[in-house]
Amino acid sequence: MITTLAVENYRSLRRVVLELSQLTVVTGANGSGKSNLYRALRLLADAARNGAVAALAREGGLQSTLWAGPERPGGAVRRGEHPVQGTVRSGPVSLKLGFAGDEAGYAVDFGLPIPGEELSAFNHDPEIKSEAVWGGPILRPATLMAERHGPAVRLRRPGGWDRLPYRIGPFDSMFTEVADLDLIMVRERIRSWRFYDHLRADAQAPARVAQIGTRTPVLSPDGADVAAALQTIIEVGEPEALHKAVGDAFPGSTVEIVQLGGGRLELTLRQHGLLRPLTAAELSDGTLRYLLWVAALLSPRPPALLVLNEPETSLHPDLLEPLADLVAAAAATTQIVLVSHARPLVSALRERGARTIELVKEYGETVVAGYGPFDGPPWSWPKR
Repeated sequence: MITTLAVENYRSLRRVVLELSQLTVVTGANGSGKSNLYRALRLLADAARNGAVAALAREGGLQSTLWAGPERPGGAVRRGEHPVQGTVRSGPVSLKLGFAGDEAGYAVDFGLPIPGEELSAFNHDPEIKSEAVWGGPILRPATLMAERHGPAVRLRRPGGWDRLPYRIGPFDSMFTEVADLDLIMVRERIRSWRFYDHLRADAQAPARVAQIGTRTPVLSPDGADVAAALQTIIEVGEPEALHKAVGDAFPGSTVEIVQLGGGRLELTLRQHGLLRPLTAAELSDGTLRYLLWVAALLSPRPPALLVLNEPETSLHPDLLEPLADLVAAAAATTQIVLVSHARPLVSALRERGARTIELVKEYGETVVAGYGPFDGPPWSWPKR
């Protein structure tokens, strides 16, 4: 389980270190930085797939994603006694992401190429300046398992440190370039993380159309294969939990997956009082979205970490309690981080044992409500 998440200089997250639990709810007003925290987690996952540099490029490049305020906001600025003014950067450009848990931790530091070092059309691409993997919740010299400074990587062996005889590219992670068992284990754990923030329920959503069905233990990010995912839960997962989740939300209703010609599967919902089941194309946005969450949360192949972004979107308030039951049940087997601004859902999850973190903005910077300068779990970054 991840116990600590750390982000530095990413958008509004100038310096944030959070303590996570088995079920963590991140909340706050619009613009408080919730989405930035979600994106930071996605960037960490991309690092294990060697896709973080490309992901930063899609966001406009490193310069566009860096904290835009002063490096160290002074007390006079915070009190409103002095305007915010541009200052000369005292340190190198740096965007840092990391996590730690009971078993292992990982951190990565992105920066810019040194001017004039090499003539290239890609000199604005971010580079990985340093990486570190360690055992346990805190980075210390004694817990380091692997570290990278620039292109050089060294690995801890029983007899001491082993330096790799080759250099890795500034845009490559040591996760993908180094064949080491410790690194592979951490990499595969990160790669199992699952994110849902764009489950479509609009009129043109692919989930409303019958699709070719194959065994689907993991719902796709857009929910297109919801019929196959639900049928997989019925056959090899927990069908009782599925029927309970549907019945709690829509009393007297049951999900039925219809087999059409050519191997296509169609989602239908049979409701009490109707002569025929309703097809996915006939369902309201909220009803379909709830069924998508059922498919995602009852996956027969739970990930190490499941991150949900505003799952309350399009849902009727009456569906928030059943959704909270679904999330709490899923948290029994997988760690969940849920981002939401729906107070009823946040309250319902808090009643079910969730740890709640509220984000607020102070002078453009995202901070945790109630946290002082020395609150939060201990954390240290690897040196460049």
